Amino acid sequence: MVGGPGTWTLWLARRGYQVTLTDLSPALLGIARDRVAHAPREYAGNVEAVMEADARDLSAFPDLSFDALLCLGPLYHLTTGTDRSRAVQEAHRVLRPGGLLFATMMPRYMRLVSTVLEQGSAAFTTGTVDLILEEGRYDDPRPSRFTGGYLTRADHVAQLFEDHGFRVRRLLASQGILAWAQPEVAALAQRDPDAYQRLLDVAYRTAGEPSIHGMSGHLLVIAERPKTQGE
Repeated sequence: MVGGPGTWTLWLARRGYQVTLTDLSPALLGIARDRVAHAPREYAGNVEAVMEADARDLSAFPDLSFDALLCLGPLYHLTTGTDRSRAVQEAHRVLRPGGLLFATMMPRYMRLVSTVLEQGSAAFTTGTVDLILEEGRYDDPRPSRFTGGYLTRADHVAQLFEDHGFRVRRLLASQGILAWAQPEVAALAQRDPDAYQRLLDVAYRTAGEPSIHGMSGHLLVIAERPKTQGE
């Protein structure tokens, strides 16, 4: 089970997985349906459904419906603790024992720094910096901007999932040590492909290092619904 405009849906379907896509946005669902309709039949047939649903309410699906669930957005757009808890509870409910949840969350500090670099002193005088630091709230009223965001503290992430019955297996910094040098890293891929690949390998090997989690753009949580209670 995944969401969004179909990118991960087709990636998984191409590899033989049976996939259901849900999302809250009719526009994204329209893009996903179009992509599935134009995908090769040999794997588009693995997409079982593309349908509207809210991460906080997966009542369209019975308990124990899925072996894996991708939640790559809701937990940093749901701005209240109650809503985030409800989404994690629903993920736990629809997963089978031993099933895996892949979820993303956004730490505070990269967004804080990028906001100051973009807005300058206004980021401080409008209280934007204080809201990020103290509450993890981020809102940008300008059209087509990231908004309605909740930015977590890295050391609070695992507890959210453990409180709702999951066992966190991995917590990874998705951009890792390369977060602040992405243009330079992209240029390295052209200039020295061997060095580029080796650097990516280092970034992957160190992605679980707690000392870099707080400055990552996103954190990927891989959590398991245990096979038996307390396992």
